[in-house]
Amino acid sequence: MTDPSDEDLPDTTTDESPGTPLAKSGRTGRRLRGAIAHKLGVSILSGEFAPGDVLSGEIAFAEALNVSRSAYREAVQVLTAKGLVEARPKTGTRVLPRDRWNLLDPDVLAWAFSGEPDQQLIRSLFELRLIIEPAAAGLAAAKRDRDELRQMKDALALMRRHSLATDLGRQADRLFHDTILRATRNDALVVLSASIGSAVSWTTQYKQRSRALPRDPIPEHVQVYEAIAAGDPDAANAAMRVLVELALQDTRWAMEG
Repeated sequence: MTDPSDEDLPDTTTDESPGTPLAKSGRTGRRLRGAIAHKLGVSILSGEFAPGDVLSGEIAFAEALNVSRSAYREAVQVLTAKGLVEARPKTGTRVLPRDRWNLLDPDVLAWAFSGEPDQQLIRSLFELRLIIEPAAAGLAAAKRDRDELRQMKDALALMRRHSLATDLGRQADRLFHDTILRATRNDALVVLSASIGSAVSWTTQYKQRSRALPRDPIPEHVQVYEAIAAGDPDAANAAMRVLVELALQDTRWAMEG
């Protein structure tokens, strides 16, 4: 099911400063709604608006952003669908407790990593990956087909060619992990592919944002691929666990830098 906030929104980031009227950025319709949702979402995920805070009234916000009230209302609906806020008549729009937020929503992850992400969120994402991805790699080793092996191999080739320091390399990395989840033939795991893929992409970008990684992470991806290609579930599970644990070490190193 397509999230309405994603339609016609190839980019979820904005380059306006906080005081820039969004209407002057040339966005219209859904793109304007997405830009407003992004602005408010980043403010909530960064802690500018804390759980329990009531956002300024519709009229005040619309005037401050120089947008229509209807565009602002639509943006609030996007945030509501993602569990960030609750809008009620008379009481206004209130930021919901953190445990209500859909932190696995790709847009929410993008908003979280637009600034300085919460270290608790980063730990949670890696714990989730450690629970899901090793087991998924084991299932993939037992169930993968030739097309999926080819996709993984092609993704590895692109990762080698471009490195994970580039957008193309990170896209290939995401494809590699997505393909493993699809290869499990488990519908529930496949549904998680967008969330896991976003977590992989954003954490990979985050840990390289200020300096290059101290090591090349591609050999661990190769070991995962080789175990899956060999049809060895135990080896695939173990190789993926090593990959995610080393990625967590890299991220901790980036946080300390």
